[in-house]
Amino acid sequence: MTWLNKIIKLPQPDKISGLTVEEALLLRRSIRDFRDDPVKLRDLALILWATYGLSDPVEGFLTTPSAGATYPLQVYVVIGSRGVIDDGRFLDPGVYRYDPERHVLMLVRSGDVRRELMQAALIQGFIGRAPVSMVITAIYERTTSVYGERGRTRYVPMEAGHASENAYLMATALGYGTVAVGAFRDDEVSKVIGVGGSEIPLYIMPIGVPITRRVIGFEELAGFFTGKR
Repeated sequence: MTWLNKIIKLPQPDKISGLTVEEALLLRRSIRDFRDDPVKLRDLALILWATYGLSDPVEGFLTTPSAGATYPLQVYVVIGSRGVIDDGRFLDPGVYRYDPERHVLMLVRSGDVRRELMQAALIQGFIGRAPVSMVITAIYERTTSVYGERGRTRYVPMEAGHASENAYLMATALGYGTVAVGAFRDDEVSKVIGVGGSEIPLYIMPIGVPITRRVIGFEELAGFFTGKR
């Protein structure tokens, strides 16, 4: 973990998960109950990269498909006290913005604001308890300037869904859980993460180690399908 003017250089993306894509799809669930365990910085870095990271430095493509490669989304991370750990050291709590081109986190606001985010999200308690929450926002004009109103009503929401599912699958593959939350007051969430104007929050995704997780295998699934045929 390297600090430079309140910029965190994240560990480089690499293959560290123990699950295949097929297994992650099988085990993916919406998780709302988390242990007190912190999220490892290495794992958070990979979840961020999977959500909206750079996958092709030559073409400039990200991990999420985007209409016309307009990439209207931004990803913020709300880190709680003792929420993220790296080499025995906890990151300072605060709000950070993810920069996919440099694969770094940039500090936006200091302090543990999880309770504020929970209040903005209609007092959904698991948001206040999760060690980390991602907030995905959209700057619609990046897409509407090319595609007009269709970008607002279709392309940007589609892209946010792609990014959310990437986060779900990578979190699952690394042993964490998350849930896509859309119930919140937009203006209050914007205030918590320090955005305004044309930048609109679309998702809150708390991340943590699940208290419980139902684990099934493909054999169980095959048995079910066989019984239905």
